[in-house]
Amino acid sequence: MEERKILYSAIQPTNNLTIGNYIGPIRNWIALQNDYNCFFAVANMHAITLRQVPAELRQKTLEVLALYIACGVDPEKCVMYVQSHVPAHAELCWVLNTFTYVGEMERMTQFKDKSLRHAENINMGLMDYPVLMAADILLYQTDVVPVGLDQRQHVEIARDIAQRFNNAFTPTFKVPEALYAKVGAKINDLLDPAKKMSKSAENPNGSIFLSDDKDTIIRKCKRAVTDSDAEIKFDPEKKAGVSNLLSIYSAFTGKTIAAAEADFAGKGYGEFKLAVGEAVADKLAPIQTEQARLLADKTYLEGVLRSGAERAARAANKTLSKVYKKIGFYQL
Repeated sequence: MEERKILYSAIQPTNNLTIGNYIGPIRNWIALQNDYNCFFAVANMHAITLRQVPAELRQKTLEVLALYIACGVDPEKCVMYVQSHVPAHAELCWVLNTFTYVGEMERMTQFKDKSLRHAENINMGLMDYPVLMAADILLYQTDVVPVGLDQRQHVEIARDIAQRFNNAFTPTFKVPEALYAKVGAKINDLLDPAKKMSKSAENPNGSIFLSDDKDTIIRKCKRAVTDSDAEIKFDPEKKAGVSNLLSIYSAFTGKTIAAAEADFAGKGYGEFKLAVGEAVADKLAPIQTEQARLLADKTYLEGVLRSGAERAARAANKTLSKVYKKIGFYQL
């Protein structure tokens, strides 16, 4: 039987995750966990490139893990762990820094964007973020990395670094491929549908968070930007707001866009927005209930993390040992 390929992905435990995080990475993970050997990390080392409140970071780390499981990611099938629990991530990052050029990091879109938004704290971690991400991926001899188009640059730099190291020595790293979701709506901001829905948006009313209660979700949907034309149809260029709401409705009901349009033929925006909010809230309610149950069982969550860290470290340390041998580090 053919050995399953390795898949790696991670989410930072910062701010509150949005329905975009659920429809995109998390729901794709659930679909992929039966076909790949999956490593799913809570990326707390990446999180500290921006200042965090320590107690909140610790709490959100557990909340993200509980959310993974509540959504349907199975700790029996996947390796789930906290990034900082596997020191090999930082150790490999240091080695890969010596195979990465400053100009490459200065050209990274995320570095440029975050430097503009956080001009008071342009730290080396912010610039080095893609090298740590490369270490995350390469440590596990990853075959595929599920990403959105906005993350393509990070996979490309990981591939470049892997090939550079492999060419300098003998082949050491698998060169990973980006895995783009075949299905899955792009979810944009409710108040500015030209922008992607973000967990770090300045105005939280433009994002539906996975922790929002039903009243909050419906209120946000009712305030969503539409247009003066009352027709409910999918046209991202001319009707960006309506199209975004149709995408959300489709994603949470499992209906096609055409079926969603048919549901609201001849109906007004008020009824449409209410139905979108109810569809989202009904889907999130059992996830929120299960997440709360898991968070009340800290012993179980820490057991998942302990087991995950041990399994991740075994795989990571094999790669790190090879790297240290190749570059000439004396090992005991």
